[in-house]
Amino acid sequence: MSNRQAVNAKIAEKPLETLSSSEWEALCDGCAKCCLHKLEDADTQEVLYTKVRCSLLIEQTCRCSDYKNRAVRVPNCIDLQDRDLSQLDWLPSTCAYRLRAKGEPLPNWHYLISGDRERVHTEGVSIRGRAISDEYVHPDGFDEHIIHWVE
Repeated sequence: MSNRQAVNAKIAEKPLETLSSSEWEALCDGCAKCCLHKLEDADTQEVLYTKVRCSLLIEQTCRCSDYKNRAVRVPNCIDLQDRDLSQLDWLPSTCAYRLRAKGEPLPNWHYLISGDRERVHTEGVSIRGRAISDEYVHPDGFDEHIIHWVE
């Protein structure tokens, strides 16, 4: 095992509250599902995902085009690092932050395990090629884009 693989393996197993800022960022699997607009059913409180993505997201790379300033440019953008880690159930079941908050292992496709940053896309876990920008959808029309992806 290379030194890099050993470091990645340690990050993959560390509790979230012990991660440094750079380790926290490294844990992100790059699926970009957190950048999708979500709706909450008023009756059941179920979180419903839409295929509508933030306009700052570059869909091909599943990366934010202005990550450093995203909270200023998109006021409702959520910084997971500032959240109560027990309240991550709105994230997809495959999310590394949600899994690690529950003490569960990362999936084999996660790059900290596989060493391949493209695998999240080739395994069909990311939103690459499956979303539309919120600049093309009226906020009152998000409910027309609710999706149910098998995870």
